[in-house]
Amino acid sequence: MTLDRSVGTQPTPPASIGLYVHIPWCVRKCPYCDFNSHELHGPLGEDEYVSCLLRDLDTELTRTSATIDTVYFGGGTPSLFRPNSFARILDHPALQSVREVTMEANPGAVECGSFDDYRQAGINRVSIGVQSLNSDSLVKLGRIHSPEEARAAVEKACDVDFHSVNVDMMFGLPNQSVEMAMDDLDALIALKTEHISWYQLTIEPNTVFGKRPPTVASDDDRADMCDEGLERLADAGYRQYEVSGFAAESGEFECRHNVNYWRFGDYLGIGAGAHGKVTLDDGTIVRTQKTRRPEDYMRDQKTRLSEIDRVELPVEFMMNVLRINDGVENDHFVCSTGLSLQALQPVLSQLREENLVERHRISLTDLGRNHLNSIVERFL
Repeated sequence: MTLDRSVGTQPTPPASIGLYVHIPWCVRKCPYCDFNSHELHGPLGEDEYVSCLLRDLDTELTRTSATIDTVYFGGGTPSLFRPNSFARILDHPALQSVREVTMEANPGAVECGSFDDYRQAGINRVSIGVQSLNSDSLVKLGRIHSPEEARAAVEKACDVDFHSVNVDMMFGLPNQSVEMAMDDLDALIALKTEHISWYQLTIEPNTVFGKRPPTVASDDDRADMCDEGLERLADAGYRQYEVSGFAAESGEFECRHNVNYWRFGDYLGIGAGAHGKVTLDDGTIVRTQKTRRPEDYMRDQKTRLSEIDRVELPVEFMMNVLRINDGVENDHFVCSTGLSLQALQPVLSQLREENLVERHRISLTDLGRNHLNSIVERFL
């Protein structure tokens, strides 16, 4: 089946965008991690790195006139940086209208300041990488914290007036049974955070696990973990709004920054190895990528720009928006890509006939959510 690549007008540059800030260092590289993270050996060079970030931000701002709405400090382990480093970044004039500021943190690596200090610096959302609350699983995952340290970190964060506390947890871990996975999830739910990110461990090629794969549960067991886990999260009052994101039912705790990604929104990326996506004034959509090695980045904040070819836009768009349970309006495709809705045909019509995509908007049905990857492949 061939897609119609009919041209519409040109994409509409968005009024608001996100900012991703990469902090590349961590205490120990986890064997499953394929992010641009580097074990810390010697002095951190924190002040110099922040200065580089601010110069990088000034350069990126020349690509857009949009307002920055969200900031996400990811890593690595951002909480290795002092609170005043975040305050220094957030003091930038372009960040005065930001509504959501997320900082990733790891239990056992929040030693540069208390959560109160980070809140005072301007962080209003924290995401804690727990990954498991089982001692044996944590060891197999190469994590540096214990279940007790994880619970203590989450409880301390919940005592601070953050707008939202998120906890990351994985399932399908080495030698994990369905019962173990559900015990893990139940323990996480009991912490009563406003947001949970719960997703399956994937074995990536350029990782320790990729080179020496551990024994993981069968496909059937992982499917059972997923099905039963979704039921438990729903019963506990968490609404799944995207593939791995679950927010308390009030509807105000979804991660705005991530939702912007999944809506094929624009975002600036600064820091070693950071990626961005920007719609330029002439309608060209470009991806940006920074130098990966921290020492190289601190010498020169080089940016590699690559235009997204118009023939690639349908699959780029669909692989993002179909992650969101509510999907997007049909017109959002036209505004975001500059292509006619015909560019998704005849695949979109066929998927609707098969009851995999909703009739009047671009979103998966309940049946379609079970086949996300194969549906996206049909737009290639």
